[in-house]
Amino acid sequence: MTGLAVNIDHIATLREARKASYPDPVAAALVAELAGADGIVCHLREDRRHVQDRDVRLLRKVVQTKLILEMAATSEMVGIALDVRPELVTLVPESREEVTTEGGMDLIVHNKSIAETIGALQNNGIPVSIFIDAEPEQIKLAHQAGADMIEIHTGTFCEANGSARRRQAFDKIVDAAKLAKKLKLGVNAGHGLCYNSIKAFKGLSEIDEYSIGHSIVARAALVGMERAVRQMRELIDAL
Repeated sequence: MTGLAVNIDHIATLREARKASYPDPVAAALVAELAGADGIVCHLREDRRHVQDRDVRLLRKVVQTKLILEMAATSEMVGIALDVRPELVTLVPESREEVTTEGGMDLIVHNKSIAETIGALQNNGIPVSIFIDAEPEQIKLAHQAGADMIEIHTGTFCEANGSARRRQAFDKIVDAAKLAKKLKLGVNAGHGLCYNSIKAFKGLSEIDEYSIGHSIVARAALVGMERAVRQMRELIDAL
């Protein structure tokens, strides 16, 4: 069964907008698990704009499925990951100027440092995924760097204007997923996926899990977290 990992970053974004104690992303994670999530994703950013260290440590204590920590490949974050010990680390590019992660990791530029980070985590029993664009060269480099899996950046497809551009972007995702499987990498996908765009992935069995956050949190503001997660769970089960 294809998995659903629910990203709770933007529950924390709402909390930090008022620097309040609520809504609590840890509570949201528990509800998401009860509603059928196969994992919980959080991104501890260098600037701590949404998820805080406290959140990560509490999530580690209460998450019953699996905890996926998104992070930059820095010595600070490696230290936190080794202390918290999530079930999976996903390495992502990070810029203070961006609103959210804007694209995949460029392994042509960062291949050596990424390989070193992967080794440090794997040597301590933590599997590693890399968030990358749907480009063959990037996937091959992820494999060479020793990653256990990749997460394909789906934002280009989700944000494409016009059917031709959407089809082109989707075809690249399909090719990327198939190549990754040939290289025996696990394949996750995420960024920008919503209740409509997820339907395009029907039949793409190479994808093991979808990582979805913003659209679920946005719907949860209207219908509640449990219902929002269940609705996405049902759509993924139908793929």
